[in-house]
Amino acid sequence: MEQRILGKTGRNVSIVGLGTWQLGADWGNVDPAQAQAILAASVEAGVTLFDTADVYGDGKSEQAIGKFLADNPGLGVTVATKMGRRMEQRPENYTLANFRQWVDRSRKNLGTDTLDLVQLHCPPTPVYSNNEVYDALDTLVGEGAIRNYGVSVERTDEALEAIRHEGTASVQIILNAFRLKPLDEVLPAAKAAGVGIIARVPLASGLLSGKYSKETTFAENDHRNYNRKGEAFDVGETFSGVDYELGLKAVAEFEQLVPEGATTAQAAIAWIAAQDGVTSVIPGARNVDQARANAAAATVSISEEFDAGVRWIYDHYFREAIHPRW
Repeated sequence: MEQRILGKTGRNVSIVGLGTWQLGADWGNVDPAQAQAILAASVEAGVTLFDTADVYGDGKSEQAIGKFLADNPGLGVTVATKMGRRMEQRPENYTLANFRQWVDRSRKNLGTDTLDLVQLHCPPTPVYSNNEVYDALDTLVGEGAIRNYGVSVERTDEALEAIRHEGTASVQIILNAFRLKPLDEVLPAAKAAGVGIIARVPLASGLLSGKYSKETTFAENDHRNYNRKGEAFDVGETFSGVDYELGLKAVAEFEQLVPEGATTAQAAIAWIAAQDGVTSVIPGARNVDQARANAAAATVSISEEFDAGVRWIYDHYFREAIHPRW
């Protein structure tokens, strides 16, 4: 699989990675053996980037990755974890003392002395402009607890603020065919600053898989059931914040663009990877077949006509509500 340098980390990672939120919680029940099989299938397909967080299943996702890497040493996989959601979301909680506690817990879960990449996990907006936060992260780098740090954001202005800071190695942001706002400013700014871009929620929580309908139901403990209006966390994390039924109409249009030989999900992933400035796309996988199919998206070619079609769908269905031109 094609590899790209992940911003200021200097590390090569696959253009399609693996998001592992689903290996912890919030997507229904998770079988530990299935989690190990998904990780193995992804690596066999060329994936070299795992994205996780300390709160995914209260550490279960990190632990699953740690077990896999311990059982399979020397794979060259980069693990990007996230921290900050284990306490009340107040800017004053983002301190060096708390960072040390969170990082130590993640190091234990992942079975490593030094974390490859730690991302602030969508903290309160004032955190991104607090120089003391970046000083604390630099201290952890100096102490050898982490190699690099980045941010995971909800909003484009947060991304732009983080990019301004010299130590920021990467930005993780929601980007998919139904969420184009980052294309305007964030991707160009990141590229100019040498900051990597990790694109999350690439399938709009499964909408862009083309497998859902009005009749589809989700488990009670699945965020696609309980967070449709942002009841538990930012609504952008669930179906990219778009109305579910409107999203189904847009998917029907999107499916008409999909090139022969590719699935709807593969085309959606490939389109993101083709955007200038994107380093890696991190779809999740609930089973081995999904993991393999997602990785295969790296071989799908995106035409100018396909790209134009994606932008037309966005303008027609979503721009006015999400991202007006003026």
